[in-house]
Amino acid sequence: MIAIKNLSGTSVDRKLLTGVAKIVLKGENTIIGKEISLVFVKEDKIKEINKKYRRKNKPTDVLSFEGINEIFICPSLAKGRIKHVLIHALLHLSGYDHKAEKETELMEKKEIHYLSLCQKAKLLQG
Repeated sequence: MIAIKNLSGTSVDRKLLTGVAKIVLKGENTIIGKEISLVFVKEDKIKEINKKYRRKNKPTDVLSFEGINEIFICPSLAKGRIKHVLIHALLHLSGYDHKAEKETELMEKKEIHYLSLCQKAKLLQG
């Protein structure tokens, strides 16, 4: 189940986001059946969250929190890449990381794979 909360003041395509998430969740069995919270926020809010939890005093396009299955996306920073950053965050929730080169390569391959599946499913915007 995916709960979407939009605090960004920008419209988001819930159908598109849900479709993308379903494709990734189907492919990654690690988080199927769990509640996932997807929150859209403004730049100042994501900067605040980034500073509090990652000690980085700057805004970012996406933050994911594996333990609580929560994803924060800043639409103004992820403009034109919403699908990609959502897939990236869902892969983090599935246990993937990009701290080492091999992990980065695997994660990038998975991102390309899921973007391709989204395109085949005609989930084309974002």
